[in-house]
Amino acid sequence: MVLEPFAHRMHAGEVRSQTLWEIGLELAGDPNEPRGGARDLLVDIGSGSGTAFEHRLSMATGNGTLAHAVAAGNLDMSVVNPSGMLTQAYRGTGIFPEALPVRVVASFPSWDQFVFTFHERTGLKSLQQLKAERYPLKLSIRTDPNDGTRTLIDQILAVYDFTVADIESWGGELQTIGSPSEKLRMDAIENGGLDAIFDEGVQVWLNQALAGGFKTIDLDEEVFQAIEAIGWRRTTIPAGHYPAMPEEHACIDFSGWPIYTRASLDDDLVYKVCAALGAREDRIPWEAKAYTGLYQLAQDTPATPRDVPLHPGAERWYKEHGYL
Repeated sequence: MVLEPFAHRMHAGEVRSQTLWEIGLELAGDPNEPRGGARDLLVDIGSGSGTAFEHRLSMATGNGTLAHAVAAGNLDMSVVNPSGMLTQAYRGTGIFPEALPVRVVASFPSWDQFVFTFHERTGLKSLQQLKAERYPLKLSIRTDPNDGTRTLIDQILAVYDFTVADIESWGGELQTIGSPSEKLRMDAIENGGLDAIFDEGVQVWLNQALAGGFKTIDLDEEVFQAIEAIGWRRTTIPAGHYPAMPEEHACIDFSGWPIYTRASLDDDLVYKVCAALGAREDRIPWEAKAYTGLYQLAQDTPATPRDVPLHPGAERWYKEHGYL
């Protein structure tokens, strides 16, 4: 492979920064690192020309509870999946006892849903039946108890007045996984080692599960209303979207990865962040099919649901560039 001359690729500062970035991605992406461990990245922009680093802007990945750090000023920006988690922070509902002054910088497009499935051999048709029969369920869910999926599961089961711990007390077993298509889960779907899967990321596991004897279950209307009041949205998987699902299915929306900050962060700084997204658009690993253009980052669309206001600096950039 022939490389272009150094000067024609990027300047020295960019080379050093990207080198550190790639090291960070490799370490944070280590599959042997447990969930809840060193799996997230903090990007801190500032000046390192003195004896101490002078901070200008800090951004980190993590769970929805990082909204507390953003609101307090200990962190400037974060990104959370899905948008329903940020809605709870903004409203002061669900896992947030008080409303936080969070604002959206950009909504990273991701179209997804959360579903509850039981294998047909269990005979279970609802979560209410699961509770009534105290079925010893072999259940596949995420490992990290602070993951957005686990938060949603806890909130829905609370409406039915039972918990994941109750399922275990009935003789149930948990298969905990880090990602929706983890081999452990997919193998168990094939060999009959699971009774239920509660998860999002349905595009990578649901069709195989349905073909293997799993059935999606419907939530009661009062449950939909209760979790919508918290900040989640109801949505529908269209009929035929998956070959093994001939009929539409009402479920919970798990779309959107909002990049957010606090209302008090400097408008010009947030404006520059949006400008950076525009300048690097061709380098960002957008989700295939979900991303349709920069305008989408400021809009309420199926892939970018938004119930939290834009930050004024972001709104100004989107308006000036014709995206609002």
